[in-house]
Amino acid sequence: MITKEDVLSLKKQKNAIILAHYYTLPEVQEVADFVGDSLGLSQKAAQTDADIILFAGVHFMAETAKILNPSKKVLIPDMKAGCSLADGCDAEELAEFMKDYPDHKILAYINCTAAVKTMSDIIVTSGNALKIVNALPADEKIVFVPDRNLGDYINQQTGRQMVLWHGDCCVHARWNASMVHELKAKYPNAQVIAHPECKREVLELSDFVGSTAAMLKYVKASEHQEFVVITENGILHEMKKQNPDKIFYSADNQEACICRSMKKNNLENIYQALKEETPELILDEETIEKAKRPILKMLELS
Repeated sequence: MITKEDVLSLKKQKNAIILAHYYTLPEVQEVADFVGDSLGLSQKAAQTDADIILFAGVHFMAETAKILNPSKKVLIPDMKAGCSLADGCDAEELAEFMKDYPDHKILAYINCTAAVKTMSDIIVTSGNALKIVNALPADEKIVFVPDRNLGDYINQQTGRQMVLWHGDCCVHARWNASMVHELKAKYPNAQVIAHPECKREVLELSDFVGSTAAMLKYVKASEHQEFVVITENGILHEMKKQNPDKIFYSADNQEACICRSMKKNNLENIYQALKEETPELILDEETIEKAKRPILKMLELS
């Protein structure tokens, strides 16, 4: 059985950095050099001087790391670790869709493929989307892809009327108002915190809405002791580490809170990927160059 020490030793030997999303397994987060959300991971990927970047996350995240580090070797433990948002927005379908909106800019949530990024004007994350949208001219015509729930939240908060692609996150979309009401009744002293990828009916019942990083910051600063957490349950590991005296609740049905793709990352396949230096995420130079522009624009505006 592969241990934490095995991974850390091999990582040092290979001069590698391990980036992991908050939604991965606890043991994966414990071997990572940096654990974060999409914005933090993007920034960290842009700053590293390691020879190898191992991305414990999903496919589009490894693509982003490669776009920002074209000369480095980027590994992902499981090439089949996908994302319903990225998979649900095909570049060719988007090109056809945009024929109806020729004068619109494409604002793309980072949870999209490299191909979609090449078509985009600016990339955003759940952590910086409101800031970036508010920085754009009030009369700017925008198509927002691929998350309709995050797009709807931005529209509600900013008064915009962005055209929304029809995608959603398979985890956050499972939540509904009935589930939230049940949890509020069961834990009346708990505050409800939710990710903006959830549907409007869920967000309207929440005490706080924000990205994973924003949720962590909110909980740490809050005087409240109990929280219902409406997002992928991997974040609970970091929340409990930062707030050992606070109590966190999730859905009674844990299946509603699990991203199976994120859970494909484990110590065994991370170790194997580092050892064999494969699977390697490879992108052609043209894709990298085109996809980098909207990401750099995001980092600049962030």
